[in-house]
Amino acid sequence: MLLRRIARPLFATWFVTQGFDAVRNPAAHAEDARATIDLLTGLLPDDACVGTVERCRTVTSRQAASLVQAHGAVTLAVGALLALGKAPRIAALVLAGLTVPLAIANLPFTDRPGVDKDERRERRDRFVRAVSFAGGALLAAADYEGRPGVAWRVRRARREHAAPQH
Repeated sequence: MLLRRIARPLFATWFVTQGFDAVRNPAAHAEDARATIDLLTGLLPDDACVGTVERCRTVTSRQAASLVQAHGAVTLAVGALLALGKAPRIAALVLAGLTVPLAIANLPFTDRPGVDKDERRERRDRFVRAVSFAGGALLAAADYEGRPGVAWRVRRARREHAAPQH
């Protein structure tokens, strides 16, 4: 359908531009990534995976920048797949999953030192945007393009197989 051919590339542009920005300028995102890692590792109990958690709690700026670049590169590549219509349902599902760390990184209600009212508002806007795009990606992942899904095909095959043959 023509609508899908237009809407998918338009929808994918946000993911592509976010990924491209993260690859080209990881330092701008690395501090948020470190804060997110600190937030997540702080939720783990102290005795859980002692060696691994301790290494995660001491993430360097370079490691955070590399993590941001890797996330950005995958987001860029999968966004491009969605824009080109190559495996669009899988690409959309992966993009929804890749957006979760962005939403966590931009949680507006986390207590971070030095966050003023304007920055909290900006974080809230980025959080809402990330959650909105994750929802849109889930909708795109559920789009069967007018064709029946696997569950429907299985039910139909079972019904046809159970029906008496004439």
